[in-house]
Amino acid sequence: MNAPLTPPNTPPAAPVFRRALSPGAAKAVAGGKKPDPNAPPLKATTRLNKRMAEMGICSRREADEWVANGWVKVNGVVAEMGLQVQQHDKIEIDRAAKGKQANQVTILINKPMGFVSSQAEDGHEPAVTLFTPQNRWSDDNARFFWNHSQLPGLAPCGRLDIDSIGLLVMTQDGRIARQLIGEDSVMEKEYLVRVEYYADGNLANVSTSKPVVLDVQSAFPPALLAKLRFGLSLDDQPLKRAKVDWQNPEQLRFVLTEGKKRQIRRMCEQVGLKVVGLKRVRIGNVVLGNLPVGQWRYLAPHEKF
Repeated sequence: MNAPLTPPNTPPAAPVFRRALSPGAAKAVAGGKKPDPNAPPLKATTRLNKRMAEMGICSRREADEWVANGWVKVNGVVAEMGLQVQQHDKIEIDRAAKGKQANQVTILINKPMGFVSSQAEDGHEPAVTLFTPQNRWSDDNARFFWNHSQLPGLAPCGRLDIDSIGLLVMTQDGRIARQLIGEDSVMEKEYLVRVEYYADGNLANVSTSKPVVLDVQSAFPPALLAKLRFGLSLDDQPLKRAKVDWQNPEQLRFVLTEGKKRQIRRMCEQVGLKVVGLKRVRIGNVVLGNLPVGQWRYLAPHEKF
């Protein structure tokens, strides 16, 4: 039988265009399987220094230093800077790095008023200037000896305002810094806060308002106390839930898990309270205790935040 003839005026068939597939997708289609567009990459990788920080081995800065010194192996091979690793890769640290880390110190300072937490500003000295042999607390029984090598890299873990006092942590250890002030940190910080109450809310001109300075607890509305605990915003961002209770008729106890600039003072202003004294007494499991104002001690090896 002869094949049917194409009518003389019939236009040629339009070409069919198909999207090119990746080699992996083409192989899946050839095998009768459709590639899953939502499937994660087969080899998800992370930069080595980030992975080491996530594992709590050290900070990213320390990781880069160790890699540069040849102190890090991945799967038995000395790592190079910028290496990408997978979760199951085996990371080994040289004894030299561990020894250097063991000599890093963390100190606790009872910061007085008039000192800033970090860099000197407006003629005020940074709290690190208190870290001298003469200012070491006589009751500190940690087995460390002060020396100048402990000063480089010693940085504050969080702010404590110039007009606030109490517990300030400074460390050379990136693991502790990440634990206290890392992006995912939820470390509790506890404060004792002495307040005055302006019932008219006129804190902008306190000279014309008469505050309640005695038995503030009785005068302060419970609804506003509830608002301090949850419902306020700063910088157009809602604040996390806080623990706020009366310590005595003139003093509140705050427990926060975040640390915005001058957070407690600004929270109090929104509900008609003026902070006249603020003292940080605890960070995580570490308390200020009897450490005298202006003195410091080492974080003991057994202490954990």
